[in-house]
Amino acid sequence: MRYENIKKAIFLERPNRFIAEVLIEGKKERVHVKNTGRCRELLVKGAEVYLQESQNPNRKTRFDLISVNKGGRLINMDSQAPNAAVSEWLNSGSFIKPDFVKPEFTYGGSRFDFYFEKGEKKGFIEVKGVTLENEGVVSFPDAPTERGRKHLKELIKAAGEGFLAYVFFVIQMKDVKYFKPNFENDRLFSEELINADRRGVEILAYDCFVSPEEMKIEDRVKIDLRR
Repeated sequence: MRYENIKKAIFLERPNRFIAEVLIEGKKERVHVKNTGRCRELLVKGAEVYLQESQNPNRKTRFDLISVNKGGRLINMDSQAPNAAVSEWLNSGSFIKPDFVKPEFTYGGSRFDFYFEKGEKKGFIEVKGVTLENEGVVSFPDAPTERGRKHLKELIKAAGEGFLAYVFFVIQMKDVKYFKPNFENDRLFSEELINADRRGVEILAYDCFVSPEEMKIEDRVKIDLRR
């Protein structure tokens, strides 16, 4: 996916989950943060960030915070970007080349990001964006997610009923070593991910090309489910 009207700024602080204060063109300004996760290791004072200027004159904030430079590594932290990137990727035929794709599909007690059909096969894809990185190792989640664990349980159920079932971890950066579940932050989700892998849910992790103006899915990333 591509962005327009990108501006560079310096991060100052984050008063709440939705708002950040930045220094842009010599002036202090409040901007919208498009990721409600903690992102504490990303949004540190003095970090170089990239903003997208809104074209809506009625908005309270003029910019959305899109990405951050973490020690020379550009990380996209737009929580809407992973789904958009997967949608483009599926429609390009880079993966399963589905005959039919429908986003936001309800199954059981969950709404999965994508439902697809390939010949007589039907399946679901649940997308998780990954921004947490430490020395090249990326992990998910950065905070406990009961909703994420519920999605895994529903995917296990779907796999048991004959559907194809995928968890797709979109690594919102490039040049990482491998992905692993974050046992320290969420043991229950991590254990459920191992359970899902054993019970027919396929776990995928792909990195992304990231620039201030673009994020697109590129290469498959190794997965380590060990504790």
